[in-house]
Amino acid sequence: MEYCKVIIQRNIGLFLFSLFLLLSVILVLQTLYSSNSFNITFSQFEYDHEEEACDLFVGKWIRDFREPIYNNRTCPTLPIVKNCVKHGKDPDYIYWRWKPDGCDLPRFAPSMFLNIVRGKKLAFIGDSLARNQMESLLCLLSQVESPLNTNISTEGKYQTWYFPSHDFTLMVMWTQFLVQATQRTVNGTASDVFDIHLDKINSEWTNQLPGINFAVISTGNWFIRKTYLHKDDKLLGCTLCSDAKDLGYVFAIKNALSTTLEFLLSRCKDCEGMMTVLRTYTPSHFEHGSWFSGGNCNRTQPLSESEVMSFNKNAWRIKESQVEVFEKIVQRVEREEKMKKEKKKLVLLDVSKAMMYRADAHPDSHWQRWHNVNDCLHWCLPGPVDLWNELLMVILRKHSRN
Repeated sequence: MEYCKVIIQRNIGLFLFSLFLLLSVILVLQTLYSSNSFNITFSQFEYDHEEEACDLFVGKWIRDFREPIYNNRTCPTLPIVKNCVKHGKDPDYIYWRWKPDGCDLPRFAPSMFLNIVRGKKLAFIGDSLARNQMESLLCLLSQVESPLNTNISTEGKYQTWYFPSHDFTLMVMWTQFLVQATQRTVNGTASDVFDIHLDKINSEWTNQLPGINFAVISTGNWFIRKTYLHKDDKLLGCTLCSDAKDLGYVFAIKNALSTTLEFLLSRCKDCEGMMTVLRTYTPSHFEHGSWFSGGNCNRTQPLSESEVMSFNKNAWRIKESQVEVFEKIVQRVEREEKMKKEKKKLVLLDVSKAMMYRADAHPDSHWQRWHNVNDCLHWCLPGPVDLWNELLMVILRKHSRN
C-alpha cells in the first residue's frame, strides 16, 4: 500500500509540474503575441506568403467587425474635418476590409512599417487627397510612436513629422497639378481658372526632394475644372471651355503626369536611389449635384459591382490613362537601364477600383462644414483610405527585401 501511495504521489507531482509548464508556455505565448516583436514576425510571414499570391488591387470589400487599428480617440493627429464619427456619422462604414481575389491582404502592422522605413524619408506629393493619405499613415503609426511636428505651413499644405525612435521623417508636399500652373485673376480677384504648363515641372515641390527615399505621387481632381493648357509656351487648348479647343481633362492629366514621371526618372539630379510610387486616381461620389450645388453622398453601404461600373465612367478613363503613362515610362526606363548600373524604381499603387466602391465612406455632411456644403471627395478616418497604406506597406516591404 505504501508503495502505491508513493507512485500516486509521484504521478500527481508529475501532473502538477506538467500543468505548471503548460501554463507557463501559454503565458509566454500570450506575452509574445501582445508584443510588437511577435507581431512583426507573424506579419512578416503573412506578407512573405500573401504578397506573391495574387493581384492585390483586384477584389471586393467584405464585412470585418474587428476594431480598426486606431479610432478618433486614439489618434492624436486626426483632423477634425475627417473625424466623421465625432460629427454623427454611423460607424458602420468602418467595418469592411478589402479582400483581393484569391488571397488575403494582411492588416497594417505599424511596428513593421516603422522598421522598414527606419532612417528614411517618405513624402506624399499631390493635392488634399495626398494629405488625406498622410493623415491616415500618421494615425496608424502613432499607435506605436508619437511623432513630432517639425514643420507645418498654412492650411497644412507642407508638413513634416518626425519619429525619433526610428529616425523616420514623414512629409506632405502640396501641388494641385504637379506641373506649373497659374491662377487667373478677374478684376483683381482670384478665379477658379488656371493656366497649366504641361511641359514644365513645378519646382516648389521638386526643390524639396533632396534626401527623400520614397515619393508617393498622385494627381487628378484639380484638373476637372476650366483650365487653359500650354506647351512650349504656346496655347494648345483648354478643358471644360468654349472659347478654345477643348482637349479634355484626361489629356491634361496624362501630359502632366508624363512630364512629372519623366522628370523624376530621367532629369532629377536629387532623385538617385529614390523610389517613386504612383497612386492612381480616386473619384468623388457626389450624387444629385456637386460641391456647391447640393450634392451629397449619403450611402450606407459600398456600391455594388454594377453600380461601380456605371457610377463614374470618367474616373475609369482617368485611371486607365494614368496606368498607360506609367507602363510607357516603365518600358522606356527598363530599356535605358540595361546600359546602366543605377536602377530607377517606379511602382504602381492602384487604389482606383477599391475606392470606387466606397461611396459610403466620405464625410458627406458629417464634418465641420463651411458654405453649407457636403464633402464627397475626401475620406473619413479611420476608413477605407487606410487601405492605401496597407498596400504601400506591401510595396515598401518588397523593396526592402530586394
